[in-house]
Amino acid sequence: MSTENFNFEASLQQLEQLVQQMEQGNLSLEESMQAFEKGVALTRQCQQALDAAEQKVQVLMQDAQGRLQEQAFTNA
Repeated sequence: MSTENFNFEASLQQLEQLVQQMEQGNLSLEESMQAFEKGVALTRQCQQALDAAEQKVQVLMQDAQGRLQEQAFTNA
């Protein structure tokens, strides 16, 4: 997946639309399977984008002398 061409918000909106279509129950079995497969792919792409964004996040911390230092973000 190329992060330059990936639009997280658009993909999330597509995923929401797929869920709504499936919840309505008007899709055939084949259409439901296709929607499910597309939903799984979109979910993976969104998760990859979130993982990449998390890796880029830096936190500014103040040291004992009051200087700001950049540190990697930890999800703890």
